[in-house]
Amino acid sequence: MAHAVFRAEHIGSMLRPPALLEARAVLEGNQYETVAGSRAFAELKQLEDTAIREAVALQEQVGLTVVTDGELRRRSWYQDFVLGLNGTRIAFIDPAHTGGTVSLPFQDAAGADELPGHQVQVEGRLSRSGDPFTEAYAYLRGLTRHTAKVSLPSPTMLHFFGGRSMIDARVYPDLDLFWDDLVTIYREQVGALYAAGCRYLQIDDVTWAVACDPRAEAAIRARGETPQGLFTRYADVLNRILAGVPQDMKVGLHTCRGNNRGKWMADGGYELISEIIFKSINIDTYFMEYDTERAGDFSPLRHVPPGKTVVLGLVSTKTPQLEAPAQLRARIEEAARHLPLDHLCLSPQCGFASNFMGNPLTIDDERAKLKLVVDVARDVWGA
Repeated sequence: MAHAVFRAEHIGSMLRPPALLEARAVLEGNQYETVAGSRAFAELKQLEDTAIREAVALQEQVGLTVVTDGELRRRSWYQDFVLGLNGTRIAFIDPAHTGGTVSLPFQDAAGADELPGHQVQVEGRLSRSGDPFTEAYAYLRGLTRHTAKVSLPSPTMLHFFGGRSMIDARVYPDLDLFWDDLVTIYREQVGALYAAGCRYLQIDDVTWAVACDPRAEAAIRARGETPQGLFTRYADVLNRILAGVPQDMKVGLHTCRGNNRGKWMADGGYELISEIIFKSINIDTYFMEYDTERAGDFSPLRHVPPGKTVVLGLVSTKTPQLEAPAQLRARIEEAARHLPLDHLCLSPQCGFASNFMGNPLTIDDERAKLKLVVDVARDVWGA
């Protein structure tokens, strides 16, 4: 069935207000995983409730008609989900010995960070453990009459960066079983969200765009894989999950090159993966990072089939500098040379706080960026 098209979108995460940021930092410093149920944890939840109400109000005030909870209950865009599964843990690795892994530092104009030195490791059979994401969605849905969108990290996050080396061969001697378990987990999670009323799901995935970086492509080949073989597998896994999605649930795929406190991870246009990502995955909406020259040109959009929509991430969440409306309109017109305007939408290139510390902007900057998206979308596509 045809789904609603939102010409102005927001990727998901939002900046934490100071009180919530401070409370989260305190819990992080006291091994947050051990304090669930404590007084500090209860106080954190109260701060989250208040901050989410304010985040929803901000989105509605600037004119967005699809809103998120800002991911304000999360530590990061993906860790809460993948580390919340039975069978996973953080494994620390020597940054000097990263063979078999895709290890790219975060960087900006000032230079590159040291490699993080850790990967998510699968050490046991994977299964769900609780369901905080559906509980969070229910709270969000009660705050707005607009469409409430939820994001989940892609299952590929448990494989791409570490590959076979981060998946215990004693637990999963055959990777087909690993993927089977992940498909089951995601179909259960999507089913729970749908039962709670969710009709818009966004899958967040950095792996597709990161693989377009020549350094990442070289690392993939060095461990005995090819990008095309890897992404054929990833497309199949996503399609198996999507096969269980009811027809009235809209699903989008967001891909970017890393977003951590204003820094980025990868460089390279989408040409390497454009045909398979657009033609082989059974979704109708793609959120594509296009805010800098690192994303390449718009020519890969020529592979988008009829009936699919691309949300152009032209507004940066990494810097407070506000883009010029005329510049955004010109870039949309440029993209429309490769994909008809009616199949395009507008958004920031990523969230404002992929982890709880957030990017180097203020909440006022965030509001201005989101209002810019709405205003330009109205100007280009109408009300």
